[in-house]
Amino acid sequence: MFYYIADTHFGHENILKMCNRPFNSIEEMNETLINAWNDRVTGNDTVFILGDMFFRCQNPEVILKQLKGKKRLIIGNHDASWMNKVDLTRYFVSVDHYLEISDGERGITLMHYPLLAWKHKLRTYMIHGHIHNDTSTDYFPLIVNRDRVLNAGVDINGFRPVTFDELVRNNRDFKGQWILANQEWHSIINKNR
Repeated sequence: MFYYIADTHFGHENILKMCNRPFNSIEEMNETLINAWNDRVTGNDTVFILGDMFFRCQNPEVILKQLKGKKRLIIGNHDASWMNKVDLTRYFVSVDHYLEISDGERGITLMHYPLLAWKHKLRTYMIHGHIHNDTSTDYFPLIVNRDRVLNAGVDINGFRPVTFDELVRNNRDFKGQWILANQEWHSIINKNR
């Protein structure tokens, strides 16, 4: 089974406020994320981590040792701060900035940052992280209109690794909430398409 996750930010205390995460402490967040991961993932599953796995984490290996599955890291903007502290080959099957895969049913492009154009964009999918649950960026209305651009961030995916089908459903719900709150803006964008 393939799972997708992004922006866990293990060890990053400020992320609790920045993303309004429902945890009282960084320890509670870390423990919840680890348990949610291991409740779903087995040793034979592959987890694509779309960046920002740790930030300001004192000892990433303590957490990495606990996480099940074959881990494939797509490097995010905060990952350089911890990657030199860890023997990456011990914990990750691969480490890339960008990756194109097939899950047997569809082509998928993986990158930390959301892309609006990628190879075969009309018949493949783009899975990203980076934006968490932030809808205030000037490019978010463009992402909303692209059903094949999927955010793997934990902030919209129940703080756990998710399957492709769950990713589609969670993104549809998240984008739908934005559309309801911004109907006038959404109709202007669609008129100009």
